[in-house]
Amino acid sequence: MKNWSFWQRLLLALLLCFGVAALGGWANAQGLEDWYPQLQKPSFNPPGYLFGPVWTLLYTLMAIAWAMVEGKGNSAKARFVFLLQLGLNGLWSFLFFFAQSPGAALVEIALLWASIFYCIRLFWSIQPKAAYLLFPYLAWVSFAALLNASIYLLNS
Repeated sequence: MKNWSFWQRLLLALLLCFGVAALGGWANAQGLEDWYPQLQKPSFNPPGYLFGPVWTLLYTLMAIAWAMVEGKGNSAKARFVFLLQLGLNGLWSFLFFFAQSPGAALVEIALLWASIFYCIRLFWSIQPKAAYLLFPYLAWVSFAALLNASIYLLNS
């Protein structure tokens, strides 16, 4: 991908990110109708309509960040960690909503958080502007971890 233009890398990154989003959305739908509404949730649980726009923005920022870094300098490790965190991102939806296991999802979101943090560090060494684009993602996953932990504790 070293010879690809930014726009080609961005298109690939958008397809990957929104492919994971689609799989996660399918997994979410499996638990949203019957299981999730029955759970006790903390007072700071955001309304459902907020998640779609937030994740659309975050996946777009992730794709732009990866397109900025891919093919530059020592990007092989950054690519691996980016794809790892993207896979963990999708896995969370399957654990939480499809498997209906907030406990397993809580353990997994800790791994997701660490992989995002490491991805930011790697991106920073290649293209600091790309790393900045991942800060909102890390913040949202931090909030999601708190929400996940609260749901787990309230329903255990």
